[in-house]
Amino acid sequence: MRNLRIIFMGTPEFAVESLEAIVEAGYKVVAVITAPDKPKGRGRKLAMSPVKESAIKHNIPVLQPTNLKSPDFIEELKAYRANLQVVVAFRMLPEVVWSMPEYGTFNLHASLLPQYRGAAPINWALINGEKKTGVTTFFLQHEIDTGNVILQEKEPIDPLDTLGDLYARLMKKGAQLVVKTVEAVEKESYTLSPQQEPEEMKHAPKIFKEDCEINWSKPAREVHNFIRGLSPFPAAWTHFHDVFYKILRTKPVDKDIAGEPGTIESDGKKHIWVKCGEGAIEVLELQKQGKKKMTAEEFLRGNTI
Repeated sequence: MRNLRIIFMGTPEFAVESLEAIVEAGYKVVAVITAPDKPKGRGRKLAMSPVKESAIKHNIPVLQPTNLKSPDFIEELKAYRANLQVVVAFRMLPEVVWSMPEYGTFNLHASLLPQYRGAAPINWALINGEKKTGVTTFFLQHEIDTGNVILQEKEPIDPLDTLGDLYARLMKKGAQLVVKTVEAVEKESYTLSPQQEPEEMKHAPKIFKEDCEINWSKPAREVHNFIRGLSPFPAAWTHFHDVFYKILRTKPVDKDIAGEPGTIESDGKKHIWVKCGEGAIEVLELQKQGKKKMTAEEFLRGNTI
Protein backbone atom coordinates (compact mmCIF):
# COMPACT_ATOMS: atom_id res chain seq x y z
CA MET A 1 0.00 0.00 0.00
CA ARG A 2 1.28 3.43 -0.93
CA ASN A 3 1.00 6.27 1.57
CA LEU A 4 -0.58 9.01 -0.55
CA ARG A 5 -0.10 12.75 -0.22
CA ILE A 6 -2.48 14.30 -2.73
CA ILE A 7 -2.61 17.72 -4.35
CA PHE A 8 -6.01 18.45 -5.93
CA MET A 9 -6.41 20.90 -8.84
CA GLY A 10 -9.77 22.24 -9.97
CA THR A 11 -11.97 25.34 -10.06
CA PRO A 12 -15.72 24.98 -10.83
CA GLU A 13 -18.62 23.25 -9.10
CA PHE A 14 -18.01 20.11 -11.19
CA ALA A 15 -14.65 19.62 -9.42
CA VAL A 16 -16.02 20.14 -5.89
CA GLU A 17 -17.81 16.78 -5.87
CA SER A 18 -14.51 14.98 -6.56
CA LEU A 19 -12.57 16.91 -3.91
CA GLU A 20 -15.27 16.22 -1.32
CA ALA A 21 -15.31 12.51 -2.26
CA ILE A 22 -11.52 12.20 -1.83
CA VAL A 23 -11.67 13.87 1.58
CA GLU A 24 -14.66 11.78 2.70
CA ALA A 25 -12.80 8.61 1.65
CA GLY A 26 -10.13 9.51 4.21
CA TYR A 27 -7.27 10.47 1.90
CA LYS A 28 -4.74 13.15 2.81
CA VAL A 29 -5.14 16.21 0.56
CA VAL A 30 -2.11 18.35 1.42
CA ALA A 31 -3.06 21.32 -0.80
CA VAL A 32 -5.55 22.55 -3.38
CA ILE A 33 -4.64 24.52 -6.51
CA THR A 34 -7.41 26.67 -7.99
CA ALA A 35 -7.98 29.82 -10.04
CA PRO A 36 -7.41 33.28 -8.54
CA ASP A 37 -10.45 35.03 -7.04
CA LYS A 38 -12.44 36.94 -9.68
CA PRO A 39 -14.78 39.98 -9.59
CA LYS A 40 -18.40 38.85 -9.67
CA GLY A 41 -21.88 40.34 -9.63
CA ARG A 42 -23.00 43.96 -9.80
CA GLY A 43 -20.67 45.04 -7.01
CA ARG A 44 -17.72 43.33 -8.74
CA LYS A 45 -16.53 41.98 -5.42
CA LEU A 46 -13.84 39.32 -5.50
CA ALA A 47 -15.39 35.84 -5.30
CA MET A 48 -13.70 32.56 -4.47
CA SER A 49 -13.96 29.57 -6.78
CA PRO A 50 -16.28 26.76 -5.59
CA VAL A 51 -13.20 24.53 -5.09
CA LYS A 52 -11.53 27.15 -2.88
CA GLU A 53 -14.68 27.37 -0.73
CA SER A 54 -14.63 23.59 -0.30
CA ALA A 55 -10.92 23.54 0.55
CA ILE A 56 -11.35 26.22 3.23
CA LYS A 57 -14.24 24.24 4.73
CA HIS A 58 -11.89 21.28 5.13
CA ASN A 59 -8.92 23.40 6.32
CA ILE A 60 -6.83 22.50 3.28
CA PRO A 61 -4.13 25.01 2.18
CA VAL A 62 -5.02 26.80 -1.08
CA LEU A 63 -2.64 28.01 -3.81
CA GLN A 64 -3.90 30.36 -6.55
CA PRO A 65 -1.07 30.88 -9.04
CA THR A 66 -1.50 33.19 -12.02
CA ASN A 67 1.52 31.59 -13.71
CA LEU A 68 1.86 27.80 -13.43
CA LYS A 69 5.48 27.99 -14.64
CA SER A 70 6.56 30.56 -12.05
CA PRO A 71 9.69 29.40 -10.16
CA ASP A 72 8.13 30.59 -6.88
CA PHE A 73 5.01 28.49 -7.49
CA ILE A 74 7.05 25.43 -8.51
CA GLU A 75 9.10 25.66 -5.30
CA GLU A 76 5.95 26.08 -3.21
CA LEU A 77 4.42 23.04 -4.91
CA LYS A 78 7.52 20.92 -4.24
CA ALA A 79 7.41 21.88 -0.56
CA TYR A 80 4.16 19.94 -0.09
CA ARG A 81 5.93 16.69 -1.07
CA ALA A 82 2.82 15.35 -2.81
CA ASN A 83 3.23 11.99 -4.53
CA LEU A 84 -0.07 12.10 -6.49
CA GLN A 85 -1.91 14.96 -8.20
CA VAL A 86 -5.60 14.84 -9.16
CA VAL A 87 -6.95 17.26 -11.77
CA VAL A 88 -10.66 17.96 -12.39
CA ALA A 89 -11.77 20.87 -14.61
CA PHE A 90 -8.58 22.92 -14.40
CA ARG A 91 -6.18 24.62 -16.79
CA MET A 92 -3.66 22.88 -19.00
CA LEU A 93 -0.61 22.06 -16.87
CA PRO A 94 3.04 22.49 -17.87
CA GLU A 95 5.16 19.33 -17.79
CA VAL A 96 7.19 20.63 -14.84
CA VAL A 97 3.95 20.45 -12.79
CA TRP A 98 2.29 17.25 -14.03
CA SER A 99 5.51 15.25 -14.00
CA MET A 100 6.43 16.25 -10.43
CA PRO A 101 4.68 13.58 -8.27
CA GLU A 102 6.19 10.12 -7.89
CA TYR A 103 2.91 8.37 -8.78
CA GLY A 104 1.90 10.78 -11.53
CA THR A 105 -0.93 13.22 -12.21
CA PHE A 106 -4.31 11.97 -13.35
CA ASN A 107 -7.22 13.88 -14.82
CA LEU A 108 -10.99 13.26 -14.82
CA HIS A 109 -12.61 13.93 -18.22
CA ALA A 110 -16.37 13.91 -18.79
CA SER A 111 -16.45 11.70 -21.88
CA LEU A 112 -15.50 8.23 -23.05
CA LEU A 113 -12.03 9.13 -24.30
CA PRO A 114 -10.66 9.33 -26.93
CA GLN A 115 -14.01 10.74 -28.13
CA TYR A 116 -14.84 14.34 -27.17
CA ARG A 117 -11.42 15.59 -26.20
CA GLY A 118 -11.63 19.29 -25.39
CA ALA A 119 -13.27 21.87 -23.16
CA ALA A 120 -16.97 21.05 -23.64
CA PRO A 121 -17.45 17.25 -23.82
CA ILE A 122 -20.89 17.14 -22.15
CA ASN A 123 -22.30 19.85 -24.44
CA TRP A 124 -21.09 18.19 -27.63
CA ALA A 125 -22.26 14.68 -26.71
CA LEU A 126 -25.79 16.11 -26.40
CA ILE A 127 -25.56 18.37 -29.47
CA ASN A 128 -24.47 15.36 -31.54
CA GLY A 129 -27.36 13.26 -30.23
CA GLU A 130 -25.27 10.58 -28.53
CA LYS A 131 -27.12 7.84 -26.68
CA LYS A 132 -24.32 7.33 -24.15
CA THR A 133 -21.30 9.10 -22.74
CA GLY A 134 -19.30 8.62 -19.55
CA VAL A 135 -16.29 9.59 -17.47
CA THR A 136 -12.62 8.70 -17.86
CA THR A 137 -9.55 8.98 -15.67
CA PHE A 138 -6.16 9.07 -17.38
CA PHE A 139 -2.57 10.03 -16.62
CA LEU A 140 -1.49 13.34 -18.10
CA GLN A 141 1.03 13.53 -20.90
CA HIS A 142 2.10 16.19 -23.44
CA GLU A 143 -0.92 16.26 -25.78
CA ILE A 144 -4.13 17.34 -24.06
CA ASP A 145 -6.62 14.54 -23.17
CA THR A 146 -4.46 11.84 -24.80
CA GLY A 147 -2.88 10.03 -21.82
CA ASN A 148 -3.19 6.35 -20.93
CA VAL A 149 -6.65 5.50 -19.58
CA ILE A 150 -6.85 4.22 -16.00
CA LEU A 151 -10.61 3.72 -15.51
CA GLN A 152 -13.76 4.48 -17.47
CA GLU A 153 -17.51 4.26 -16.79
CA LYS A 154 -20.46 4.71 -19.14
CA GLU A 155 -23.58 6.83 -18.61
CA PRO A 156 -26.76 6.54 -20.75
CA ILE A 157 -28.24 9.71 -22.22
CA ASP A 158 -32.02 10.18 -22.24
CA PRO A 159 -33.48 11.85 -25.37
CA LEU A 160 -34.81 14.72 -23.21
CA ASP A 161 -31.69 15.19 -21.04
CA THR A 162 -30.38 18.75 -20.96
CA LEU A 163 -26.81 19.78 -20.21
CA GLY A 164 -27.87 20.51 -16.63
CA ASP A 165 -29.34 17.02 -16.19
CA LEU A 166 -26.34 15.17 -17.60
CA TYR A 167 -23.81 17.48 -15.91
CA ALA A 168 -25.26 16.64 -12.47
CA ARG A 169 -25.09 12.88 -13.10
CA LEU A 170 -21.58 12.94 -14.53
CA MET A 171 -20.37 15.14 -11.67
CA LYS A 172 -21.41 12.43 -9.18
CA LYS A 173 -20.28 9.50 -11.33
CA GLY A 174 -16.97 11.28 -11.96
CA ALA A 175 -16.36 11.81 -8.26
CA GLN A 176 -16.92 8.10 -7.61
CA LEU A 177 -14.49 7.23 -10.41
CA VAL A 178 -11.87 9.62 -9.00
CA VAL A 179 -11.99 7.84 -5.63
CA LYS A 180 -11.77 4.43 -7.36
CA THR A 181 -8.75 5.69 -9.27
CA VAL A 182 -7.05 7.00 -6.13
CA GLU A 183 -7.67 3.61 -4.49
CA ALA A 184 -6.18 1.83 -7.52
CA VAL A 185 -3.08 4.04 -7.42
CA GLU A 186 -2.77 3.48 -3.66
CA LYS A 187 -2.94 -0.31 -4.09
CA GLU A 188 -0.93 -0.33 -7.36
CA SER A 189 -3.81 -2.34 -8.86
CA TYR A 190 -4.55 -0.89 -12.27
CA THR A 191 -3.81 -1.59 -15.93
CA LEU A 192 -3.18 1.32 -18.27
CA SER A 193 -4.88 1.34 -21.69
CA PRO A 194 -3.43 3.52 -24.47
CA GLN A 195 -6.11 5.54 -26.25
CA GLN A 196 -6.97 3.98 -29.61
CA GLU A 197 -8.23 6.70 -31.94
CA PRO A 198 -11.28 5.65 -34.02
CA GLU A 199 -11.69 6.51 -37.69
CA GLU A 200 -14.29 9.16 -36.86
CA MET A 201 -12.98 11.39 -34.07
CA LYS A 202 -15.51 13.72 -32.43
CA HIS A 203 -14.10 16.81 -30.74
CA ALA A 204 -15.42 19.09 -27.99
CA PRO A 205 -14.10 22.64 -28.52
CA LYS A 206 -15.04 25.50 -26.23
CA ILE A 207 -18.44 27.07 -26.98
CA PHE A 208 -18.96 30.84 -27.18
CA LYS A 209 -22.19 32.86 -27.03
CA GLU A 210 -22.04 33.67 -30.74
CA ASP A 211 -22.02 29.93 -31.48
CA CYS A 212 -25.37 29.49 -29.69
CA GLU A 213 -27.85 31.07 -32.12
CA ILE A 214 -30.51 28.56 -33.21
CA ASN A 215 -30.63 27.67 -36.90
CA TRP A 216 -34.30 26.85 -37.45
CA SER A 217 -33.66 25.54 -40.98
CA LYS A 218 -32.09 22.38 -39.52
CA PRO A 219 -34.22 19.27 -38.82
CA ALA A 220 -36.25 19.31 -35.59
CA ARG A 221 -34.16 16.58 -33.94
CA GLU A 222 -30.93 18.52 -34.56
CA VAL A 223 -32.47 21.76 -33.27
CA HIS A 224 -33.70 19.96 -30.15
CA ASN A 225 -30.26 18.41 -29.51
CA PHE A 226 -28.58 21.78 -30.00
CA ILE A 227 -30.91 23.45 -27.48
CA ARG A 228 -30.57 20.77 -24.79
CA GLY A 229 -26.81 20.63 -25.23
CA LEU A 230 -26.59 24.30 -24.22
CA SER A 231 -29.21 24.41 -21.45
CA PRO A 232 -29.08 26.06 -18.96
CA PHE A 233 -25.72 27.67 -19.87
CA PRO A 234 -24.62 29.29 -22.11
CA ALA A 235 -28.12 28.67 -23.59
CA ALA A 236 -29.32 28.51 -27.19
CA TRP A 237 -30.90 31.78 -28.30
CA THR A 238 -33.10 33.32 -30.96
CA HIS A 239 -34.86 36.60 -31.78
CA PHE A 240 -38.62 37.07 -32.02
CA HIS A 241 -39.94 40.54 -32.96
CA ASP A 242 -36.42 41.90 -32.24
CA VAL A 243 -36.52 40.56 -28.67
CA PHE A 244 -33.81 38.18 -27.45
CA TYR A 245 -34.97 34.82 -26.05
CA LYS A 246 -33.12 31.88 -24.54
CA ILE A 247 -34.78 28.55 -25.39
CA LEU A 248 -34.08 26.14 -22.53
CA ARG A 249 -36.18 23.00 -22.93
CA THR A 250 -37.91 21.53 -25.96
CA LYS A 251 -39.16 18.30 -27.53
CA PRO A 252 -39.56 17.29 -31.18
CA VAL A 253 -43.20 16.93 -32.26
CA ASP A 254 -45.07 15.57 -35.26
CA LYS A 255 -46.82 18.76 -36.35
CA ASP A 256 -47.20 20.61 -39.66
CA ILE A 257 -46.73 24.37 -39.46
CA ALA A 258 -47.17 26.58 -42.52
CA GLY A 259 -44.44 29.05 -43.45
CA GLU A 260 -40.67 29.31 -43.33
CA PRO A 261 -38.44 27.65 -40.70
CA GLY A 262 -38.67 29.69 -37.50
CA THR A 263 -42.43 30.26 -37.91
CA ILE A 264 -44.16 30.14 -34.52
CA GLU A 265 -47.58 28.69 -33.75
CA SER A 266 -49.40 28.61 -30.39
CA ASP A 267 -52.75 27.67 -28.86
CA GLY A 268 -52.41 30.79 -26.70
CA LYS A 269 -52.71 28.76 -23.51
CA LYS A 270 -50.13 26.02 -22.98
CA HIS A 271 -48.25 25.26 -26.16
CA ILE A 272 -45.67 27.00 -28.36
CA TRP A 273 -44.45 25.24 -31.51
CA VAL A 274 -41.72 26.32 -33.94
CA LYS A 275 -41.31 25.07 -37.51
CA CYS A 276 -37.90 23.63 -38.35
CA GLY A 277 -36.32 22.64 -41.67
CA GLU A 278 -37.92 19.22 -41.19
CA GLY A 279 -40.66 18.80 -38.58
CA ALA A 280 -41.19 21.04 -35.56
CA ILE A 281 -40.30 21.40 -31.91
CA GLU A 282 -42.43 22.33 -28.94
CA VAL A 283 -40.90 24.93 -26.63
CA LEU A 284 -41.35 23.77 -23.02
CA GLU A 285 -39.21 26.37 -21.21
CA LEU A 286 -37.84 29.74 -22.28
CA GLN A 287 -36.45 33.01 -20.94
CA LYS A 288 -37.22 36.44 -22.36
CA GLN A 289 -34.41 38.98 -22.11
CA GLY A 290 -34.44 40.62 -18.68
CA LYS A 291 -37.01 38.16 -17.30
CA LYS A 292 -36.82 34.92 -15.31
CA LYS A 293 -37.14 31.57 -17.04
CA MET A 294 -40.71 30.35 -17.57
CA THR A 295 -42.63 27.36 -18.83
CA ALA A 296 -44.54 27.90 -22.07
CA GLU A 297 -47.79 28.05 -20.09
CA GLU A 298 -46.42 30.71 -17.71
CA PHE A 299 -45.12 32.73 -20.65
CA LEU A 300 -48.46 32.64 -22.49
CA ARG A 301 -50.33 34.03 -19.48
CA GLY A 302 -48.68 37.41 -20.02
CA ASN A 303 -47.61 37.33 -23.67
CA THR A 304 -49.49 36.93 -26.93
CA ILE A 305 -48.12 35.11 -29.97
